[in-house]
Parts: sequence; C-alpha cells; structure tokens
Amino acid sequence: MTEAMLSRPEPKHTPVNEPFWRAAAEGRLATPKCEACGERHFPPAPRCPHCLSDRIGWSPVSGRGNLVSWVVFHQCYWDSVREELPYLVATVDLEEGVRLLTNLVGEAGNAPRYGMELEVTFRPLASGEQLPVFKAANDRAS
Repeated sequence: MTEAMLSRPEPKHTPVNEPFWRAAAEGRLATPKCEACGERHFPPAPRCPHCLSDRIGWSPVSGRGNLVSWVVFHQCYWDSVREELPYLVATVDLEEGVRLLTNLVGEAGNAPRYGMELEVTFRPLASGEQLPVFKAANDRAS
C-alpha cells in the first residue's frame, strides 16, 4: 500500500533536532536521553531539563504509546494544509515516558479515544522527508 503524502510545513533542521529527523528518515523514532541522569525528554534541548547536563545522547524508543489529548483544527494556519482541513493534532504519551505532539492517521484520526493504544508509522512530506505520525495499535490498514 502506498502511504499518503502529508501536506505539512517542512521541518527546520537544527543541530539539536537533527538526530530526530535522521532517525525518522530511517523509519525509527528516537528521543534525547541524558547521559548523566538517564532521563528522556522531548522536545530536544541542548540541556537535560531534569539535571541540566549538556551530555545528551539519542536512543530509539518503541513507538508505542497512548492517546492523551487531541484538538481538531478548522482554521488554516499554513497554506500547505488547507486541503486537509479539518485536521487533528494529538498528544501521545510514549511507553518510555516521553510526551509528543503529533498527527493521527487511519482509525485513530477518524475516531480518537482517550487512552487509545497507538504506534508510530511514517508518512512522507512533499520533500520526501519522513514525518512520524501515530495510528491505532490494531489498525493494520494505515
């Protein structure tokens, strides 16, 4: 099955977030993990928000989590998403304790439920860059 391309603003790569996008290009989800205290955090930052160490590494996560919250946008803030209105933005708690803002696809995007089990999948942007999004854990069609 060909995965639908998403119309989203292209991500801005920085030295702090580049490992996230490199992992996504390989079909993996990774988050920062402090090498001093071992805590994960997201979004990426140059210092650990837990202990303030600047020894930040990156490691893969399972890509599994639960839906915490969502909002449906009816207003167009970027021309590139006009054709997708309304679209949903969700908050997902990963098993590893990190919270992400993301989009939902498939069953999860059509009928979100608090606590719904989710797993990461990737959708291409117009540039070919891979965007991590989440689908229902039992949704094999997405």
